[in-house]
Amino acid sequence: MPNILSNISTKQKWALILLLLITPIGFYTKFYTGPGANWINDSLGGVFYEIFWCLLVFLFFIKAKAWVIATSVFIVTCFLEVLQLWHPEFLEIIRSYFIGRTVLGTSFNLYDFIYYFIGSGIGYLILTLLQKLKNKI
Repeated sequence: MPNILSNISTKQKWALILLLLITPIGFYTKFYTGPGANWINDSLGGVFYEIFWCLLVFLFFIKAKAWVIATSVFIVTCFLEVLQLWHPEFLEIIRSYFIGRTVLGTSFNLYDFIYYFIGSGIGYLILTLLQKLKNKI
């Protein structure tokens, strides 16, 4: 049986490991009930959302520049935030499911752009570090 991970680079392996770490943290922000829950549920999760998308895009476009990935992710997620002002039936059906709410969001919040910017910045830094890795493993 061939090893699935044998055909991907060290950079992609690290991106995958980071994705496996960041994804449950991001989902946890949606279910957290302790101190600051509203802020963690509604705002901090946006930081992890951006990092997740930066890493995922990097997995498939390993040669893309880190700033291009981070900027593209930031622009798309800002578009999705603005899309929350629009409530046609087909979007409401998608948003009625957890994944739909998680990806598309449900309500517009101008302050989310700050967290998207921070998350994209952290994503950029992570991708920059990943791109400096040697492909030896």
